[in-house]
Amino acid sequence: MNSGRKTTGGRYKRPKKRKLTGRQNQARVVKLGENKTRVLRTRGGGQKTVMFQANKVNLVIKGKSKVVKITNVKETPSDTFLARQNILVKGAIIETELGRARITNRPSQEGNVQAVLIEKA
Repeated sequence: MNSGRKTTGGRYKRPKKRKLTGRQNQARVVKLGENKTRVLRTRGGGQKTVMFQANKVNLVIKGKSKVVKITNVKETPSDTFLARQNILVKGAIIETELGRARITNRPSQEGNVQAVLIEKA
């Protein structure tokens, strides 16, 4: 019998070697707090700014943008438990100084928080 072969003559495939690209990153959860970001190296040598905590939002009101302070996370349609823990995700309804707003981007991926005003205070 040839080593590394089945009785039928077929080859056994070796398991693939572990690679750096196959590694998973630590989950990034953006919480309400003092701004905290980090720059990561991406595949191909680029850079990505990721966020861990945020207390300010780029709020769009009638086409104009304004930086406003976030006071609270009201609700999160995707998961009710995220709002209780003040976690910022896309689609979350947040309370700001100017009223309620909906987050339109993914803060953990982009390094900032963008939102649209939905209800004035």
